[in-house]
Amino acid sequence: MKINKIALALSLGGLALAGQAQAQEGKLYLFNWTEYMDPAIIEAFEAEYDVEVVQNYFNSLPEMFAKLNAGGVSQYDIIVPSNYYIPRLIETGLVQPLDKSRLDNLGNVMEQFQDPSYDPGGQYSAPYQWGTTGIIYNAETFPDAPKSWSLLFDPEVNPQHPFALMGDGQVTMGGACAFLGHGYDCTGMDAWKEAARLLIETKNRDTFSGFSDGTPALQQLARGVTHAGLSYNGDFLYFKEENPDSFANLAFMIPDEGAEKWVDAMMIPAEAPNPDLAHKFIDFILDAEIGAQLSNYNYYASPNAAAVPHLDEVLTQPPVQPSDADMERLRFTPSLEGQQLQTFQQLWAEVQAR
Repeated sequence: MKINKIALALSLGGLALAGQAQAQEGKLYLFNWTEYMDPAIIEAFEAEYDVEVVQNYFNSLPEMFAKLNAGGVSQYDIIVPSNYYIPRLIETGLVQPLDKSRLDNLGNVMEQFQDPSYDPGGQYSAPYQWGTTGIIYNAETFPDAPKSWSLLFDPEVNPQHPFALMGDGQVTMGGACAFLGHGYDCTGMDAWKEAARLLIETKNRDTFSGFSDGTPALQQLARGVTHAGLSYNGDFLYFKEENPDSFANLAFMIPDEGAEKWVDAMMIPAEAPNPDLAHKFIDFILDAEIGAQLSNYNYYASPNAAAVPHLDEVLTQPPVQPSDADMERLRFTPSLEGQQLQTFQQLWAEVQAR
């Protein structure tokens, strides 16, 4: 999900080119999050099948969804959405079922990802990477930080230090729901309304610095602009390994009240120009050694059981591989549709406006 290290301008430039591209034989069109693919894997796939991979990038799931609806459904062979958007893609007819007879490596997928709630039976998707969203905080500022959402939502726990929340509405609302005792994956109207009121109160605290996702949130923490915020475990580990001095005092925490476990998956758009090549690419990623290479590059957990022996040791322990106790507290972000989705969007718009 979600390492976002390339400049937005480059990403938007790629999208503009994508709009002009016409599908050609011998080309695979990949639509992925920025900086989420090892270039060496692309080179190996191109050499294996004597093809060219054309990569284009998105920075958010709404951006990806809008692009597909605007004609991208016939421009891309592979997309890499997150779990809670997958039902929406299926229901709107933007993706096609996988032909499992063409996926020899599908058996490598870990059992917990073979029959996921977001895609029963894995009919439309194959897992790419998985991770968690947690609180990242300055351990020097908060030496006795509670393992809790209270670090963000309780002004008595953090009365004076700047903090940020995530711009992803469902994740931030889920955190508020968890803090209030409703569970991270709450969907009830009363729980949502209570969470929305808490978020509006939180936004109006003098120390609230704004909404910030992923890499920008980490950069603010590293510079001391904020002292607590939300980001992804792999993103955190990547930057900590790259810049140990700036991240020396930063820590990653999965709140005891519960937090997000997410999966990014590979899917084939309904009108993909080269579906045969798309199946070859999915099977290539599901190879044991390629799957490990992908995680070793991204610093995210692999959903590939056969890849585990090939993973760097740092990926087999927290924060990339949560503890057993933390795993029990993790939940998928709920998939919303219809009136429920509309209601949520109205509540989130009110939170942002007030």
